[in-house]
Amino acid sequence: MGSEAVANVFRTLAPHDVQLFPVTVEGEPERYFVVNAIKAVDCIDEARCREVHHYDEDDPAPGYEGEYNWIYGLRIDPTKTEGAQVFRLKKFKTAFIVSEDIKNALEAVGNLGVSFERVTGTPEPH
Repeated sequence: MGSEAVANVFRTLAPHDVQLFPVTVEGEPERYFVVNAIKAVDCIDEARCREVHHYDEDDPAPGYEGEYNWIYGLRIDPTKTEGAQVFRLKKFKTAFIVSEDIKNALEAVGNLGVSFERVTGTPEPH
C-alpha cells in the first residue's frame, strides 16, 4: 500500500503493468493505494539463483504444481521480462519485481518501509 506520491510513480512509469486501488485508512487524512502487479512473467534464471526450493514434486500443494516454494539469491533473466517495469514471477508470485527506474523513483519519494534486493547480475555470497 502506498501514498498518492507512490501511486504517481506507478501511474507515470508503469501504467500498463499495475492496477491502483484507492483505499482509506481510518484516522489518516491522506489517500492510500493498493498496488497490484497485473503481469506475471516467466523469467527466473534458476542456474544463477543461489538456492531454489520447489514444492514437493511427489506431493505438491494443490495449485502450486511446478512452482517454487522459495528462492534464495533470486536472479531473473532481464531479456525475458517482456519490457515490463513491474511484475510478479510466473512460478514464484511472492516476489514483486520493479525496474531500476521504478526503484529510483520510489526511493526519491522516501520513507516507504520497503527494501529492495537486486535480482540481476551475480548473486552476492552469504
